[in-house]
Formats: sequence, C-alpha cells, structure tokens
Amino acid sequence: MSLLTSDYDYTLPDELIARYPTEKRDGSRMLIVHRATGTLEHAAFRDLPHFLTADDLAVLNNARVIPARVFSDDGRIELLVLDPRPDGDWQCMVKPGRKMRVGDTVTVGGCVGEVRAISEDGTRMIRFAEVPDLEKVGKLPLPPYFGREAEESDNERYQTVYATAPGAVAAPTAGLHFTPELLSRLPHCFVTLHVGAGTFRGVHTDDLTGHIMHSEKFSLTQEVTDRINAAKSVFAVGTTTVRVLESCAQDGILQATEDETQIFIHPPYQFQVVDKLLTNFHLPQSTLIMLVAAFAGRELILEAYAKAVEERYRFYSYGDCMLLTE
Repeated sequence: MSLLTSDYDYTLPDELIARYPTEKRDGSRMLIVHRATGTLEHAAFRDLPHFLTADDLAVLNNARVIPARVFSDDGRIELLVLDPRPDGDWQCMVKPGRKMRVGDTVTVGGCVGEVRAISEDGTRMIRFAEVPDLEKVGKLPLPPYFGREAEESDNERYQTVYATAPGAVAAPTAGLHFTPELLSRLPHCFVTLHVGAGTFRGVHTDDLTGHIMHSEKFSLTQEVTDRINAAKSVFAVGTTTVRVLESCAQDGILQATEDETQIFIHPPYQFQVVDKLLTNFHLPQSTLIMLVAAFAGRELILEAYAKAVEERYRFYSYGDCMLLTE
C-alpha cells in the first residue's frame, strides 16, 4: 500500500493511445486480472459472458455526453460547459481565463452571457438572459489526449448504446464496448453519474491525502437499489459506476440517493458493494488508476499495465479493457 502519487506511474508509448475506436464496438481486447491468484489472461471483450456467472448483476452508468464544447461567436473564447442550467446560469471552464473576469461578457449563438462569479478551481458562472441551444452551438468534448477534433462518427461511438441521461462531459468509457446484443445476455440495471471534466485531471500532490477530488452529480433509484442489494454478486461496469455504488453504501447496504459525490477511492480502501469490475486502461497517476489499484492491489495492477503495454493493448477512452475478477 502506498500513498505516494509517484507510485501509480507507468510509461506508455504514444502510439498505444487509441485515438479512434475499433471497427466494431465489441471488437476490443480484454485483459483478465484474477485477483485471488494474481494471474493474467488474454481474451476478447465479446467473450465477457464466459467470465461471468448467473449470480452476477451488471450495473452500468447510463450518462449521456452533451455537446459541451462551445466557442464564442467571435472565436476568441472556448467554453467547456460543465452544468448548463435551464435558468441560464452555466458553470464553465474557459480558455483563456484572463479574458473572462467578473463582469466580462461573451456571446454564444447570438446570446450574451455575463461572468457573475469565479470559483476557486477557476470555473466561471456565466449568466445568459437568453439561453443558447447547446445542440446547435456545441460540439462533443473529446478527451485532450485524442489530439484531434470531434468527427461525425464520434457522435455515435463516444456514447454508450444505452446512454439515456444527458449531462456528462465525458463518456463512461468501459461501457463503450457493449452492443445491445451482448448487453441483452446479461442481467443488468443502470445508475447515473454525470462524468465531469475532473476525470481528466491528474493528482498534483505528492501525497494522495492532499488531493481534492472533483464533484459529480449522480442518481441511484430505489428500484435499482433493491435489485443490487438482492444480488449475490455485483459486476460494476466502469469506475464511475463504482463511485456511485460505494458513495451510497452504508455498512454494505445501498441507500437510494440523488446527490453529488467527491469520493476518492485509493489504497487502502475496503469495498462494500462491488465484486467484479470492468474498466479501461487509465492515465498514469490518475485517480482512476488509483481506484483500480485499491480494488486489485497496486503491484498487480502495475504488472497488468506493463503486460498490456508489452502486448500492445490500446489505451484510454477508445482503447481496450480489463476485467478484474476474483
């Protein structure tokens, strides 16, 4: 167990970053990590049902990515809209920040907004008297490591096939591998966590305990809560699903909740709900790789990442995945 940020680092060749998805959603590779024995196994994602049992209930995040990347009409200001409230108050990350001080204005889609406040994290609260239509003026906010602009195909492939709850600015990427056909073969239910821009932020403190986690809105309904509490084994699809479930657990029992979470899961952490986990490969020194390390052990995860690099797995949002099982 380590609380040093540097102990969650690894070296990734640039060419292993997947900048485009596989031809077919279920065409990815899947590295199986057997936690009990510490062994690794190579498989294809489409073989996932063979590694699950009738007792496993798959829990997935049905968040839908909104076209949150917006430019001012004069092209001088870029906004990442984190929370576009219907009343016209938008919480945004802005570039360049020096041109967006309190009282400054920005015009988006012919609608004028004024900066009303600046938060400690640098985000701006911008008030629009007339609310811009994001569907018309916005673009899909691809992760920065893609190194490219969003293309027409991303509008489909950077959404899960079950994305029904708009509000995220990043996709719950472990779910991108699923097809409707494969999902129909698994007992499953949905939670919602609107993935925020903080998912891309690294840990910038030497010690994990000094890191302040970003906040994300989530919802866990009573119907889903009852199903999960009754399940013999919970199979979480993605770290965002894990964050919802572990945020709502009290003494191992889930409570239906609609709230925000800032839970930071890292070693040592005792999981209350999740038994198996499907996840993509995450950035070095990120909160996500720390969550995975808490679930399977830091040494085993770093070994798995090293093997994935050696075997030329594809990394990050459009990349391959790993299944952490017993």
